[in-house]
Amino acid sequence: MFDKIPDEVLACWQKYAGQPSIRVSAGLINDTFIVTTQDGTRAVFQCLHPIFDAKVNLDIAAVTTRLHEKGLASPQLIPADDGSIGVHHEGRVWRALSFIRGHTYHKVRNPAIAYQAGALVARFHQALSDFEYNYQSIRGNVHDTDRHIGRLHDALKKHEAHPLRGEVLQLAEPLFLEAERLPDLHELPQRHAHGDLKISNMLFDDEDQAICLIDLDTLSRMLWPLEMGDALRSWCNPREEDERPAELDLQLLDAALAGYASAAPRLVSREEREALIAGLTQICLELSVRFLVDALNENYFGWNPQHYRTRGAHNLARGRAMWELCQSVKKNQRRAEKIVRDRL
Repeated sequence: MFDKIPDEVLACWQKYAGQPSIRVSAGLINDTFIVTTQDGTRAVFQCLHPIFDAKVNLDIAAVTTRLHEKGLASPQLIPADDGSIGVHHEGRVWRALSFIRGHTYHKVRNPAIAYQAGALVARFHQALSDFEYNYQSIRGNVHDTDRHIGRLHDALKKHEAHPLRGEVLQLAEPLFLEAERLPDLHELPQRHAHGDLKISNMLFDDEDQAICLIDLDTLSRMLWPLEMGDALRSWCNPREEDERPAELDLQLLDAALAGYASAAPRLVSREEREALIAGLTQICLELSVRFLVDALNENYFGWNPQHYRTRGAHNLARGRAMWELCQSVKKNQRRAEKIVRDRL
């Protein structure tokens, strides 16, 4: 974690060299700063987490160019003075992005916000629906649930003396059983996807109109029920991802899908629509597993030291809440599926 932008990095963008910066603490992965020049121009500087290679910037450049061609707002990469879109410094990659004024949320406050989120994502998906592009940064199948389950088994074996192991194991056992019941969705098509549609990755203006998506490092092709399942687990749980009780709010679900349908009413197939709640269930379970893995490994997700004593404690809270949300989705499955049929 960086407390400031190294001078050697800012020197690659002379316009911003020596200018004041503020660290943004909201992200879980990348180190992010806002730099403001004397004339008030602002830019976003980021140090990429090591899980991302420099090629991710090529994908961002391609997709954001396409979005602008379609009339959608999006942060743009700002080339360094030598024309490069990423700068290497001490083994890490830094980049600069245009600043878009707006605010974010960490939980959806009302159905109007859910509606806006759904409409924005639908516009994003529609704009890329016929986009011919092969992604350069390949992370593999990020939603390979079996692989994540395997990593949790490995973490439990590796960290037998970890003080949180007992609590993690207690949560893991029912998760393992539920994972065996997940349907196979792999026959569905791969679509262009943002890959991390939590509500905090959307900017809203002063009237709470959704402006654009941010944090584009996860761009890829993905199954639509998993892309949207990840969105809905964030939008339709009225609490933050480490808060309890976590639950599926059907009113928020209805609003989110109404918003999506308003902007892209015929984009997805019947088979994709019918798999949406199964995708939501899988995402909740998978994310719980991933948080539990990091509760023991303590080397991936960011954490809030003001509220939790350790990174493991924060990720245990997240894992517990996401498992609770998974159970709520299962409990409300029939009503949720009816909303999908009525709206999409």
